[in-house]
Amino acid sequence: MPKTRINISLDQDLADFAKIFATENRTSVADIVTQYLLTLKRKIEGKEIEKILSEPAFHAAMEEAQAKLRNGTAEWHSYDDVFGD
Repeated sequence: MPKTRINISLDQDLADFAKIFATENRTSVADIVTQYLLTLKRKIEGKEIEKILSEPAFHAAMEEAQAKLRNGTAEWHSYDDVFGD
């Protein structure tokens, strides 16, 4: 789906927080807003993603990934390493 640009105005402290949070989590402010709005849309439409989040193996994998990111032991790979040329 093609993307479109929208402009939003935030209080400076909230904008600063969003930028820092995005950087710390290796994402962008646009992705944070997109994920929030997508989650809100799914909730309103009754298409919540609770089933996958409540799956014990998925939950454990997410916690493990977050722990590796926090403690600096995550191994990063290039696109080509993961998907080949």
